[in-house]
Amino acid sequence: MFSSQKTGNIIIIAIYQDTRTVFRLNDIAIMVGETNFQSLNKKLNYYVRTGKLNNPRKGIYTKPKYNPAEFACNIYTPSYISLEFVLQKAGLVFQYDSSITSVSYLSRNIEVEGQAYSYRKIKGEILVNTAGILQQKNNVNIATPERAFLDMLYLNPKCYFDNLNPLNYKIVFKLLPIYQSKAMTSRVTKLLQND
Repeated sequence: MFSSQKTGNIIIIAIYQDTRTVFRLNDIAIMVGETNFQSLNKKLNYYVRTGKLNNPRKGIYTKPKYNPAEFACNIYTPSYISLEFVLQKAGLVFQYDSSITSVSYLSRNIEVEGQAYSYRKIKGEILVNTAGILQQKNNVNIATPERAFLDMLYLNPKCYFDNLNPLNYKIVFKLLPIYQSKAMTSRVTKLLQND
């Protein structure tokens, strides 16, 4: 019993010393060198029951106060935050929406602990191309405004933007080949020339 408790303490200490606030079971197993997933799962569930960890979604554990953007990047992987969330923060669209929008390998809308998360499916070769995606220190992968602008046009060609001034046009045209679409290139060129 004592060795099991000692192992459990090592796990919770390792989690709390880590800068991340959101963990998958595999992350914790690697962090503490645990190969027995069933045993690890039992220990983690004990910490959930005692309030030291949260388990807001199957296979994902969080510290009691966690970063929703970091959580968004861990629900479905690979994924990165983009679309309306980034465009709104950059001032390209003015309509407020509290959901965290991401692109991933599937389309889903979910709500966890009162926070809405929206995922839009994008082609695999676009999804894994990291150009225009910032990998922040807080374990959040987020598109630059230019990448979010292009993601939005790719997924919603008739999208309306309130303000294109925040965009760096050179970066937009540098990222455009990722999408391999002549129609999209034409649409982007028209939009930016008319601005």
